[in-house]
Amino acid sequence: MLSVETITAGYGAITVLRDVSLTVGANEGVAVIGPNGAGKSTLVRALCGLNPVRSGRIVKDNREIHGLPAHRRTAAGIGVVLENRRLFGELTVRTNLDLAAREGDKRGSAGRRFSLDSILALFPFIEQRLDAPVELLSGGEQQMVAIGRALLLQPDLLVLDEPSTGLAPKIVKSLVGIIARIRGEGVSVLLIEQNVQLASEAADRAYVMKLGRVVDEIGPENWRGAVKDESLTRAYLGA
Repeated sequence: MLSVETITAGYGAITVLRDVSLTVGANEGVAVIGPNGAGKSTLVRALCGLNPVRSGRIVKDNREIHGLPAHRRTAAGIGVVLENRRLFGELTVRTNLDLAAREGDKRGSAGRRFSLDSILALFPFIEQRLDAPVELLSGGEQQMVAIGRALLLQPDLLVLDEPSTGLAPKIVKSLVGIIARIRGEGVSVLLIEQNVQLASEAADRAYVMKLGRVVDEIGPENWRGAVKDESLTRAYLGA
């Protein structure tokens, strides 16, 4: 599915990621956790083509994609929900979703998992808000629209960058079920999160980042136990 191999990336002359490697398998949920400043969002930007990779490789389905522009990575089956969501606030929910659906249609019927009807089934509130400008929605509602828009691109890998940021606890809790349903459609999920509890419930295993490097990998057999161990949580997140 996805293999990130010793990539280095950053901003201008500043190097943020240093020899970062990770993998995501088919229909797998993988979390990347770490404190602020660990390089998690820079990793997301490198994966989706917003930050160039200076060295190393990103391979998706046995194809090198680190040299592709962002829109070509979408065509390769990668959907991304950035932390700031990047919705078109002045446009309606329907228009935001339609724009993604048109792009997703280019992948053809073989890669089609999601339709507007399936998005409405996943997020029932959207049906009543289809003709409302996105900027009038709450933060939690906007996050659901952003996830729905990414799914209409028909990805087989969904990258979620800090999806719980700024959301009420009730909405955060619902994200676990939403991610499970997405994975039930055969979509792998790479979850970038500071909320370790959410990550532990939504992902099978985790990578820990600190100062731009992957400093630990927690396998499925140890993941839940590591979350419950407060000393390990302090070591991983510095809190």
